Amino acid sequence: MTTIADRLAHAQSRIAQAAQKCARLPHTIRLLAVSKTKPIADIIAAYNAGQRCFGENYVQEGVTKIEALKDTHPDIEWHFIGPLQSNKTALVAQHFDWMHTLSREKIAQRLNEQRPTHLAPLNVCIQINISDEDTKSGIDAEQMLPLANIISQLPQLRLRGLMAIPTATDNITQQTWELTELKQLFETLKQHYPDVDTLSMGMSNDLDIAIECGSTMVRIGSAIFGERDYSSKETIN
Repeated sequence: MTTIADRLAHAQSRIAQAAQKCARLPHTIRLLAVSKTKPIADIIAAYNAGQRCFGENYVQEGVTKIEALKDTHPDIEWHFIGPLQSNKTALVAQHFDWMHTLSREKIAQRLNEQRPTHLAPLNVCIQINISDEDTKSGIDAEQMLPLANIISQLPQLRLRGLMAIPTATDNITQQTWELTELKQLFETLKQHYPDVDTLSMGMSNDLDIAIECGSTMVRIGSAIFGERDYSSKETIN
């Protein structure tokens, strides 16, 4: 039976192999372990295998885990990667290190106002709806720079880059087109804000293409922690 440590090592190996294929250095691509719906014991198992960055989709679940581990595992970097309602911004601002799904000025303003001043600025990525799907969050490409300008003026936020979830498809041509489009937007953003450094794209099914297209952070969940069971989940977002 494979362990979380085994699966984590396999994911890291996939990243290294994908990087090698396109002449990139593996250490320039960060692995974000998506631990939503998984118990704290699984996070500790991944931590003990060397993982430090974890992604959560549900606010209250994430905060519960952060509170439980903050004293014993203070070097965990917590990323919020789910949709965020305005009435939950304070929890993200107060507890998380990163927020990947910023797509509204109102949310940016609230996160800035609610980020405690004794903490470092909240790292944020703008979410782009690169697949132009009505069911997905994110902004259109032409809205990127106006929102980036607003974020850049908020002292408790730090603009790090872009995030997107491409179309779930086996069509490699479509995947490549969407991920390449996001990379081009990222380069445009860097021209205006040279400090941005994060292109959060790529999951288990499109990891190789995402890395080839320039991803600096890939989000992997079930391939590390196993399939998720949502049937017993009591709290979402």
